[in-house]
Amino acid sequence: MIKIRTASSDDAPVLASLNGIVHELHAGHRPDLFIGSPEQDVLEAFFVARLTDPSVTAFIAESTDGRTLGYAQARVVSWDSSALVRSDLVILLDQIAVVPDASGMGVGSALLEAVREVGREAGCRRLVTEVWDFNEGARAFYDTAGFRRMNVRLDQLL
Repeated sequence: MIKIRTASSDDAPVLASLNGIVHELHAGHRPDLFIGSPEQDVLEAFFVARLTDPSVTAFIAESTDGRTLGYAQARVVSWDSSALVRSDLVILLDQIAVVPDASGMGVGSALLEAVREVGREAGCRRLVTEVWDFNEGARAFYDTAGFRRMNVRLDQLL
């Protein structure tokens, strides 16, 4: 069984550690954008700062014996309208990671549902996230979870 709990700033060391699961993949594919090995104290301070933001919620997934299985971090964001687009209230999934030996056990789905519930309670209309093109595992996870492509971000070195 998987237990999902809301993270607090006391969980910053755990979140910083879990972040390494995805960060290593990102740094390996895009070393021009991602720091190879972020300092643990800097990462912890990052998570403490994020968790003091009232728009941010983080969750930690644990097994019944208390083993940490993954985390998710999301924030409620209000998008302003313009002459071309409607305003919107969305929940942005900024980060999600599952420990490799818990992959396929429903941890990611449970974390995603916790994020959806925060969005529903906040009155959000949609859950939005981004995924790097090289992250085939995440793309497959989001496809299975019912996400659809909204846009594609491109970059070019100058």
